[in-house]
Amino acid sequence: MPIRHRHLSLPLLLALPLCCVSVHAQDANSLQQRMSGAEFKAAGLDKLSPQELANLDTWLTTHPVVKTRMVSSSGKPVFYADSAKHQKINAHMVGHFGGWQGRSEFTLDNGQVWKQIGSDKPECMTSDNPAVKVKPSLFGGWLMFVDGCNGDSHVERVH
Repeated sequence: MPIRHRHLSLPLLLALPLCCVSVHAQDANSLQQRMSGAEFKAAGLDKLSPQELANLDTWLTTHPVVKTRMVSSSGKPVFYADSAKHQKINAHMVGHFGGWQGRSEFTLDNGQVWKQIGSDKPECMTSDNPAVKVKPSLFGGWLMFVDGCNGDSHVERVH
């Protein structure tokens, strides 16, 4: 019996240093290591139990920070990554729509603001809070269709 016990403990003894190395590697990237004591306390992280802090550190290592560009090199807002597929947007315009005037700005009920960039002025009926469809056009542009209009106009998102 003692021989069998030695065979079981040897693999456990060999695995113990690997376990400690793994924990040590995690500690090097822990919030406590990355933040000053004042920052750690100001964030309220000193109130977490060691297990809660370890769970948070694990979550942070499995969810890396993704940085996005918010403006192009010319200073214009970038709302979609170049590789992202532009999706059709269905919404309602906020307020009264009196037709296309050229360079008009329209706020949608989803919070987006779009500006007419073309001189297109399709015939339209005036209406309050009309349904709107914004869909991708060729070469990365956008077209806005407003219910009650006989056509669309080229637009760009400004917010």
